[in-house]
Amino acid sequence: MIDFKKIELSDKEWVDQLLSYSDYRATEFNFTVLFIWKEVFCTRIARYKDFLIVRFCPQGSSDTGKARYFFPAGRGDYKDVLQAMMDDAHSLNAKFVLLSVLEQQKEILQELFPDKFTFEANRNSYDYVYLAENLITLKGKKYQSKRNFVSRFKNNNNWSYEPLTPATTAECLQMNREWCALYGCGQDLSMEQESCSVKSALENFEALQLKGGILRADGRIVAFTIGEKLNSDTLLVHIEKAFADITGAYPTISQMFLQHQMAVPYTPEMEFSAENVGFVYVNREDDAGNESLRNAKLQYHPIFLIEKYIATISEK
Repeated sequence: MIDFKKIELSDKEWVDQLLSYSDYRATEFNFTVLFIWKEVFCTRIARYKDFLIVRFCPQGSSDTGKARYFFPAGRGDYKDVLQAMMDDAHSLNAKFVLLSVLEQQKEILQELFPDKFTFEANRNSYDYVYLAENLITLKGKKYQSKRNFVSRFKNNNNWSYEPLTPATTAECLQMNREWCALYGCGQDLSMEQESCSVKSALENFEALQLKGGILRADGRIVAFTIGEKLNSDTLLVHIEKAFADITGAYPTISQMFLQHQMAVPYTPEMEFSAENVGFVYVNREDDAGNESLRNAKLQYHPIFLIEKYIATISEK
């Protein structure tokens, strides 16, 4: 039997440890992501030997018969832990379904349980991964328009950049409320849910050990972002908010934040390496099927997408 519990801040240390064993580069395998979306998805977690197991209900349904799972993260006997998860689903009268299954996880399932699962690619959940050097420098012809927007922002505003700290989270919370009201949270459930996750990240910024940046124009916050190291070589950008009418605010906060997360101070002439930067890749999460967001992410030229599948146990 698996003993599931609600996810709490006090779980961060042991969850991070188990996640580190797998070193996955995908968004879902991150404590902050699980924590700030826990209310939306009714998230429950459990430790099973040296594995983290995550169970949740899509769109927050409390009906455990609709329970879904992520592939276990950790180390040990995968067949043992997966069988325990199947037994848990059976006890809930739920069909055993794994969401956001990565390619290497798919291979494990096929090897351990031949012909037992069907797999469906879920394009809306693919993560966009970029070479850190590209987003930090914006060099080259393909980033010309981004450089132009950054220049326009800097030339047209009395601007400043600063790290986001616990002392400035209240201002960011106020900007998040203004942003939400301006762009239609009241008419869009997914936007409202996303705003709640942003609120949770800001309210628990220090406890979650997050990093962030703030962009000001004439002293007013016009953009902020939050991220953290995801695994051994990737930085994950959780949140990026800017007022769309402030030309260049989005690309400027993106570039400035990444430059300030580097292991050594950024200079245009520097040699880029994993040691100098501190990370090789930047994961900017998925697009959730939003076409405008998809186009915006593609415009930054990802080096690859992390493909994900829905794995469903066959009826045979």
